[in-house]
Amino acid sequence: MISLNYRDSRPIYEQIKDGLRKLIVTGALGTGEKLPSVRALATQLSINPNTIQRAYNELESEGYIYSVPGKGSFAAGNDSADESRRKELLEKLRELAAELKYLGVTGEELAALVSDAPGAPRQSEEKGGDR
Repeated sequence: MISLNYRDSRPIYEQIKDGLRKLIVTGALGTGEKLPSVRALATQLSINPNTIQRAYNELESEGYIYSVPGKGSFAAGNDSADESRRKELLEKLRELAAELKYLGVTGEELAALVSDAPGAPRQSEEKGGDR
C-alpha cells in the first residue's frame, strides 16, 4: 500500500500523507473506502502511531479523508479536496513550466504534456469533437 524511503529528506508523515493522497487521487482508494486504522498502519510500517495520526489529521484538513468517530477514516470524494491544495499545485506547475521554458521546452510540448496527464480531457474533447 505505502512504502517509506528512509533516505528521503521529507518527514515520514509527509511520505505517508503523499502516499495516501496518491492512492485517493488515482482511484486506488475509492470514495467512502475505509483506510487502515492508525494502529494497523503503524504496525504494518513499523512506526509510531502518532506519525500516522498526524498524516491522517492533515489529510482530513485538506479534504482528502474524513473521520467517523468509532468507525475510522474514509476516503473523501473529489469535491472535498481543499481549494488551497489546488492553488498550491497550480503554483508548482507554473514554476516548473517557467523552468522548462527556460530550458527550451516549447509551449506546444508543455500543452501536450498536460493534455496527456491522466484524467485530462483529450484535445478533441476540448474542441467539441474531432474536426
